[in-house]
Amino acid sequence: AAAPAPLLALALALRTLNCFLVRTSFVPDEYWQSLEVAHRMLSVLNIHNYGYLTWEWTSSLRGYSYPLIFASMYKALQLLAKDNVQLLIWVPRLAQAVLAAFADVKLYSLVQHLENSETAKFVFFCQLCSWFTWYSCTRTLTNTMETILTIFALSYYPIKGSKMGNSCKYLALVALAIVIRPTAVIPWMPLLFSHFLQEQRKADLILHNCIPVGLVTVGTSLIIDRVFFGEWVLVQLNFLKFNVLQNLGTFYGSHPWHWYFTQGLPVVLGPHLPFFIHGCALAPRRYRIFLLAVIWTVLVYSTLSHKEFRFIYPVLPFCMIFCGYSLKHLKAWKKTAASFLLLSNLVPALYMGLVHQRGTLDVMSHIQQLCNNSQQSQAFVFILMPCHSTPFYSHVHCPLKMRFLQCPPDLTGSESYVDEADVFYSNPLGWLNKEFYNDTLLPSHLILFNVLEQEISSFLALRGYEKTATVFHTHVPQGRVGSHISIYRRKTAMNY
Repeated sequence: AAAPAPLLALALALRTLNCFLVRTSFVPDEYWQSLEVAHRMLSVLNIHNYGYLTWEWTSSLRGYSYPLIFASMYKALQLLAKDNVQLLIWVPRLAQAVLAAFADVKLYSLVQHLENSETAKFVFFCQLCSWFTWYSCTRTLTNTMETILTIFALSYYPIKGSKMGNSCKYLALVALAIVIRPTAVIPWMPLLFSHFLQEQRKADLILHNCIPVGLVTVGTSLIIDRVFFGEWVLVQLNFLKFNVLQNLGTFYGSHPWHWYFTQGLPVVLGPHLPFFIHGCALAPRRYRIFLLAVIWTVLVYSTLSHKEFRFIYPVLPFCMIFCGYSLKHLKAWKKTAASFLLLSNLVPALYMGLVHQRGTLDVMSHIQQLCNNSQQSQAFVFILMPCHSTPFYSHVHCPLKMRFLQCPPDLTGSESYVDEADVFYSNPLGWLNKEFYNDTLLPSHLILFNVLEQEISSFLALRGYEKTATVFHTHVPQGRVGSHISIYRRKTAMNY
């Protein structure tokens, strides 16, 4: 039986609310590897020719298949004469919310087929009240789409006891996830291997399912990338070579091997952690493959130096199956446990979604106002913050002159390499005086974290900058990231 319609309506309503209650920034990739690229792609689709591509795109490490989804939305809005900046920001987020709602219901359907409606409802409940899912599922991250496609693929995976198993469908969805984010292959390795061992007609599986699905998805990805790169390139291979073989991701920070076990998974699971452990102890043998996928993924990612919470997000739905199984078997404690889960997840979900790190998005509305001004052509905004702190043209949508501090990793192997952001932060005042030796080069607006203000105060005063706005960012400032963002305007340059 399919999931009941009221369940889908509930999921859609909740994820739409979810979308509008997440107004904070998580990681730069949310914009710089999706929306910014989509905005830039529109120049190829003959709309406008401004946008920005990061070094990953000039080095062919990323594929255009995922940004093409958003570029298509932008194109549709443009054809409808509705391509204003607010719609450009919210339509992709709403699209992710709708997909997330369908994935929630797919997870319900999977457990309903494997167990019963009661267990399925508990899994569905756990999925809906997971704080990390709330925080991530409406964002335009490749990790989000990887997680959504993983749930869809899981619903067609031929696990013992499932009548929904469909090799072609689940393999196509896994292949699509791998095209969007090559690391999607990691959680699927144990599942694919298990399916292969169980399959009696192994040759048929490979010849009639794996090879055709692989050829179609890789072929489509190659053609899309050929159109936008202008040459044939297999980005998935470059991505794995950079992140796994060369391990150059360490440029963006490294963590100890045990980080996912001691911090990553406990934080992502949050209050669900004891229920996950309890569910693992209770669940039938046929669910061991799901647990194996979780452990395998965490182990593989533990071998890489650069670690992030979002990397293990795709295994969270697997964990929710065990959490739901735990709740179902709590008998007298069911209501108490469900109330605890709901309330304990509500606080981090709302705080992380509405308060923590919201300044870098809020400041974009101040920059957007410059687009409406008649002196837009004279405006020059310099974002003096750790690189990629804010979105860029996808949240401005006008050909405003903008600049930010660059931080590409060294791809040449030079030991003396230092990126622009690090050079700036080693001596901010000296760097600014050297860079803007002539007053005609000065930006009309400077955007910076308040921790930098004192250090460059003489430059700001001498060059005629006045503070026009202060925007709250976080209660826990760290290093180069301050609690507030300050906006400075040069008095002599522009008079608004």
